[in-house]
Amino acid sequence: MAVNLKGRHFLTLMDFTPEEIRYMLDLAHDLKAKKRAGIHNEVLKGKNVVLLFEKTSTRTRCAFEVACLDEGAHVTFLDSKSSQMGKKETIADTAKVLGRFYDGIEYRGYDQAVVEDLANNAGVPVWNGLTDVDHPTQILADMLTIEEHVHKPLSKVKVVFCGDVRNNMAYAWMYGCAKMGMHFVAYGPQELANEVDKDVLARANAVAKETGAKIEVCTTPDCLKDADVLYTDIWASMGEEDQIPERVKLLTPYKVTEEMLEQTGNKDVIFMHCLPSFHNFETTMAKTQKDLGYDIREVTEEVFSSKHSVVFDEAENRMHSIKAIIVATIA
Repeated sequence: MAVNLKGRHFLTLMDFTPEEIRYMLDLAHDLKAKKRAGIHNEVLKGKNVVLLFEKTSTRTRCAFEVACLDEGAHVTFLDSKSSQMGKKETIADTAKVLGRFYDGIEYRGYDQAVVEDLANNAGVPVWNGLTDVDHPTQILADMLTIEEHVHKPLSKVKVVFCGDVRNNMAYAWMYGCAKMGMHFVAYGPQELANEVDKDVLARANAVAKETGAKIEVCTTPDCLKDADVLYTDIWASMGEEDQIPERVKLLTPYKVTEEMLEQTGNKDVIFMHCLPSFHNFETTMAKTQKDLGYDIREVTEEVFSSKHSVVFDEAENRMHSIKAIIVATIA
């Protein structure tokens, strides 16, 4: 059956069938190959896209802007200081206005309800660039990267997410793995395992029953065995400095190290990270916290810079997968 995603929102992978996700991945592979060959078909020529950022980003903004420009679209960027959304104007009113100006709207921020409100009122496709509970564009890029480096079908791949198992990346992975029949393990401390959103877990497991996926939450290192991918995320973002002492104490045993790679028993295991990463002390935040006595590195430099690490291929693939999403929904 042919897949047609034109006019669809991209809010969460839970809204798509495995066949539709497969279509977007295949399109991303194709668009990446064309870009590397210098081929730009400008399928978005005459289209206008607006990016709404309540939360800062390097990769998401650049990926959307380059993806649009590669294919001929015009881009407007609005951050929280240059928009009245949610302050002097409701989300719904903003969506109705922007939907008359633009062919597509990207939102990156906090509450999932905001991106859903935009989608319900815009009249044009809305794309989720990140919320507190989901990060679907990242997962599509990650799957693209896995297919380039792990030589087996996604349905045979085991992903172990190490660290804060109840953050948006862990939840996004649960959804993605459930849809594509993958084996996902959230590996972290019992205190955080107890806080995993039961609704997220229930939704992922309901899909897993249909696709053959396996979704687990684990607190012991035996779950690392046979992993194809070790994945992690930072322990504390900007603005969460007050939580660092507690986070470091809780999550240090789940730092990705060479020993952890060895525990997988897979010499070809790959390391992935959505970035930015604290893997040394060369950033202001990591150095400041080190001076205070806290090592906030979620992965060692040895792993981050090793042959197992594919983090920069992964970062590049944000652009190609996002381009696929845009092309599929508004071209």
